[in-house]
Amino acid sequence: MIGRPAIKTLQIVRILCWLSALSVVSLWAGADPEQVERLQTDLTPVGALRSGNDDGRIPAWRGGISQPPAGYQHGEVHTDPYADESPLFRITVATLDEYADNLTPGQVAMLRKYSDSYFLNVYPTHRSAAFEQRIYDKTAANGMTGHLTPDGEGVLGVAEGFPFPFPENGRELIWNHKLRYRGRASERRINLINATASGDYQTVRIKIRVLSQYQQPGATLESIDNRLLYLMQTIESPARLAGTMLLVHESVNQALQPRMVWTYNPSQRRVMRAPNVAYDNPASATDGLAVSDMADMFNGAMDRFDWTLAGKRDIYVPYNAYSAHASDVDYDDMVLPGHLDPSRLRYELHRVWVVEARLRDGARHINARRTYYLDEDSYQILMAEHYDGRGELWRFSEAHPIVYYEVPMLWTSIETHHDLQSGRFVSYRQDHRDGVARFDQDLSVRQFTPQALRRQGRR
Repeated sequence: MIGRPAIKTLQIVRILCWLSALSVVSLWAGADPEQVERLQTDLTPVGALRSGNDDGRIPAWRGGISQPPAGYQHGEVHTDPYADESPLFRITVATLDEYADNLTPGQVAMLRKYSDSYFLNVYPTHRSAAFEQRIYDKTAANGMTGHLTPDGEGVLGVAEGFPFPFPENGRELIWNHKLRYRGRASERRINLINATASGDYQTVRIKIRVLSQYQQPGATLESIDNRLLYLMQTIESPARLAGTMLLVHESVNQALQPRMVWTYNPSQRRVMRAPNVAYDNPASATDGLAVSDMADMFNGAMDRFDWTLAGKRDIYVPYNAYSAHASDVDYDDMVLPGHLDPSRLRYELHRVWVVEARLRDGARHINARRTYYLDEDSYQILMAEHYDGRGELWRFSEAHPIVYYEVPMLWTSIETHHDLQSGRFVSYRQDHRDGVARFDQDLSVRQFTPQALRRQGRR
């Protein structure tokens, strides 16, 4: 048996090897300068096609929403720039065949299962995604030098921006999702809704603080020591869970160093290292409706699946979800049996990357297969389908994004995971009645230590 000192030595050796690989990144071939120049011509600064589609339903990208609207004050609920628009048409189970070419198996399953209440309101397409110039500049630099580690579980030669503006495979696309810009430091409150098949629901109120190491100006993989981000989660209600806290140190390369997690139990007043909070372990407070790697649509290590790029498609996807994001939305009206109120949800036709994940031989996971649909303009995973061991469609996930134009960036406002077999769902909703997410927080690493977790828990 290998003792703890030996294990620690092995970890140090692995880290030194990884850092050594960083120093020779220039020996690896990236994109050539002519290809990188395309990010200013026929491609957007993150690598999407600037042009629209052939029939004109998808317009050209013209910069997105890069500035807040006139009169907007930081901290206010985000004004809907498309509030005056009406749906172009509505997709129901009766019109399913007419629009099938632009739908996914998960959407079809939802329309058929909830034929009396579920529909898709399709609006004009707006390619609103935008990011700050620093992210664009760093993405272009990454295009010259970035590459995967041999096992695909890490990235080298990248910093701050999207690692792969010219993605060539499924793993590179998922890395673009994992390392997409979500601000440097943020604090937000969400209500997590666990809904029954009859439409009854319970809410769990959670405060989340995040410090993103990778996106700090001047950050490099060496300087952040393989730390992608730090996260502190505090449950504020219901009373039986209030005070429960979770601290996460998320790694860039999780094969090199898995994420570290600590919990604080208010009844015991103790900080403890958590077991493996990853893969298909049940996600916190979701009543078994989601697993750990479903949060943020996908997170964590990719080593249990084989990832295949299945091309691009024009799909009706959730987008510009300002109506559902509004502060006047009442949960009693929003939560219906099996799904959220579809009249509050907005769908648009966008180009998406399609990535297939299939369970590797000998690996264990409750899902034998998954399909992910990534927004071309932001690499945000907008939808996902999760299949059980029999190959049957089990769960269908949606992310409803907006542009947080004060940053700017495109990110999820609502994330929902539907269990198509039980009729239940879990939805992560930001609680805008008590203030929106703030991305101007002054946070430091010392606020995300086990000692800080203990101090905060004992207040």
